[in-house]
Amino acid sequence: MNRHPDPARPHHRERGFQNNYEEFQPKSLSELLRWRRQAFRDRLPPRPLAPTPRVTPELEWLHANARAGSAMVPCFTWIGHATVMVQMGGLTMLTDPMFSLRASPLRFAGPKRHTPPGIELSQLPRVDLVLVSHNHYDHLDAPSVDALNRQPGGPPLFVVPLGIRPWLASRRIHHAVELDWWERHAVRGAHGDLEIALVPAQHWSSRSPRDAMATLWGGFAVLAPDCHLLYTGDTGYSRDFADIRRHFSDRQTPEQGGGFDIALIPIGAYAPRWFMKSQHVDIEEALRIHADVGAKRSLGIHWGVFELSDEAIDEPPRKLAEVRDAQGIPEEEFFAVAVGETRRLPPRR
Repeated sequence: MNRHPDPARPHHRERGFQNNYEEFQPKSLSELLRWRRQAFRDRLPPRPLAPTPRVTPELEWLHANARAGSAMVPCFTWIGHATVMVQMGGLTMLTDPMFSLRASPLRFAGPKRHTPPGIELSQLPRVDLVLVSHNHYDHLDAPSVDALNRQPGGPPLFVVPLGIRPWLASRRIHHAVELDWWERHAVRGAHGDLEIALVPAQHWSSRSPRDAMATLWGGFAVLAPDCHLLYTGDTGYSRDFADIRRHFSDRQTPEQGGGFDIALIPIGAYAPRWFMKSQHVDIEEALRIHADVGAKRSLGIHWGVFELSDEAIDEPPRKLAEVRDAQGIPEEEFFAVAVGETRRLPPRR
């Protein structure tokens, strides 16, 4: 069933969707060529100073935690790029699963992975939920979702923005829920209902030259009794993040455990600013999002795997440390981790 356009919703348009606070216009071919000429002339991106850090994943513990039910310890594991495995509420979920060699419709061209996934698809515990923020190739990877749909024990529930469910159905993925901004879906977890809401982001969508903005994009707030998670998805900076904090304020009072226990915020793919600003935050803006949403702690993602822009793929965590220190923000409030690394989270009161 087609649920858009809905004239009562300002972000719905006749042929798709638009941002809340800044009208996004996909870059023209001349702008794209200008960027690529400048990058070629200036020999960008620079070579990384060091490989993206990796650690051996805690597979035995993660599998045991996935089976622990109400005894599950809230935690996250960075698999790479925007793919994070989060265990909370008795369930195991993945954000934007991307395990392929290239972020591209072609096997022989397009951005190539520089760092292997921290956990391979075959090593994952059973995944209960997959959260897809938008349909760009580095976030919605066909081989990855196909493999997850075939996982032993049955497919996960795919939670996606408006317009993506038909694409999933074309790949015989039918266990899916489609949401508009601020819509919520409840899933039974070990502690009771786990609530998933699609939240606004300032970005865009496309998988071909003719379908820009045809499907919705966004981030996710996931609220469980033991943990509140925010995944922003790809985004430029906007007032959407202050809106998100206000929207959930009645669920995050100090007596209820406070704000988001963990926010997953992109810190890479920001240069050059004239090309990227409307769609990807830089480090200063990522820190503003952290403050706007009232997160207790934030993980910097979307770096170290694919070369998508003009900064070196290892620059974002160095820049994060520099700006964070200049602003007097403790490292434990906003940090980057190694690919494959797991961090435990204190459960909410």
